[in-house]
Amino acid sequence: MKVRNRNEAIKQDVNMTSMIDIVFLLLIFFVMSFKIVEMEGDFSVRMPLASDQSGAIDDTELPLKLRLRADVSGKLASIQMNEIPLGVDFGALQNTVIGLIGAASPGEESGQGPEIEIDTDFNLKYEHVIEAITAVSGYKEGDQTVKLIEKIKFAKPRR
Repeated sequence: MKVRNRNEAIKQDVNMTSMIDIVFLLLIFFVMSFKIVEMEGDFSVRMPLASDQSGAIDDTELPLKLRLRADVSGKLASIQMNEIPLGVDFGALQNTVIGLIGAASPGEESGQGPEIEIDTDFNLKYEHVIEAITAVSGYKEGDQTVKLIEKIKFAKPRR
């Protein structure tokens, strides 16, 4: 029988398992919450070219306004493009967009084209919004796709 001295230091073990678990949980948290941001100073700014004209602004540089009005049942009642009434014909809408911005050659990648703001009534059926987006975004010409407007934003729906 071994008799211990009370003054003898008692050896205590530290449980490393729980500490390693915490370290791995913190590591996973920081890896999952890491957000990759663009480098500072990497701007996509398009400056106008120098010209003799005094500040002429092209209408296609400003957002085009498309207004879709609905009747009480949610069907399309009228289409207006920059306050020009077009009835309820999406073909006329597409022709108006082509007339305002011009048609790019098939397959051309512009990327810097005009943008359109679509303003709808609150009770307008969603299918009419999709038809409007289809009419202003482009059309097929043979095997090629002709892009018209790629930047589309929505105004707050009106009640």
